[in-house]
Amino acid sequence: MNTSLAFQIYRRFIGPAFALLVVLLVGTTGYLIIGGAGTSFVDAFYMTFITITSIGYGEIIDMTGKPGARIFTMVIAFAGIAVITYSFSILTGYAVAGELNEVLRRRKMLKRIAELSGHYIVCGAGRVGLNVTDELENTGRAFVLVDVDPEQIRALTERYAQAMYVQGDGTEDVLLLQAGVRRAAGVFAVTGDDSRNLVITLSARQLNPNCRIVARCHDGNYFSKMERVGADAIVSPDLTGGMRIVSSMLRPSVVSFLDEMLRTDGNLRVEEVTMAASLPPCKLEVVAPPNPEYVVLAIKVGGKETRFNPAADTMVAPGDVVVAMTTPAGRQALEARAR
Repeated sequence: MNTSLAFQIYRRFIGPAFALLVVLLVGTTGYLIIGGAGTSFVDAFYMTFITITSIGYGEIIDMTGKPGARIFTMVIAFAGIAVITYSFSILTGYAVAGELNEVLRRRKMLKRIAELSGHYIVCGAGRVGLNVTDELENTGRAFVLVDVDPEQIRALTERYAQAMYVQGDGTEDVLLLQAGVRRAAGVFAVTGDDSRNLVITLSARQLNPNCRIVARCHDGNYFSKMERVGADAIVSPDLTGGMRIVSSMLRPSVVSFLDEMLRTDGNLRVEEVTMAASLPPCKLEVVAPPNPEYVVLAIKVGGKETRFNPAADTMVAPGDVVVAMTTPAGRQALEARAR
């Protein structure tokens, strides 16, 4: 449920709340006049309250021989009971429809999003976007989905009941901020519209210059534009699909190996872990001791040279990247040591 729906719910209660306030004010004023100089504000308000709530404790303001006062009481009672009944009917309607529960659940989810840091934002919940969220979920990475289509959001929540999302247009800065873009590790601009992906990339880069941005692009004319506005990587599903088809023909064993890796129960992946700037130079066996959860494949030294199948005594320094075939638990162990 988005912010506009919550506003609609609040707006539905503005009218009844105002009407109830008017009834209380009119009733209190009327009983002050009826009771005369000896009547206090509290007595008049109390009389109004017990009248509209039909508590019926008795008249604390004497109306004997005052038919006009009793008619006034009946009018106040009728108006107050009508307003209260109408308010409860609205509340009951929302509770029955689940909308009140949705508002409360939405608030709880936004609180969870506000506590996230180092997460990923996926803008676009189409086929590509949902596949991205599947991979993030399978590898134990927190993410927030941003999409304007409630049906696509529903498809996500059906897959993952605890999934976090923001419903709205990802090109709007306020939506990205709500998704925690300033604390995010990365943003996926993967809607089906290249122009929207361009704007999302630009907005995300302005809001968080340090996050990594991967954009989806079909039209080759947008490649250079996306690079200029801050995309770190641009992926064309058409090009990638074509390369996969060729690889399946020319390198079937390699493709089969990768497919089997993706389907393992342990969610095995080839991951990369960057050594923290505060980490002193040390041997590989210090940051990656023998562990059945991972196998170190290579080290990228200084962002340039790649050393494959490194020995345990290979030195690693801050900024080096360790490439390993690992489970999510193994990746987390490597990340903990890399820090």
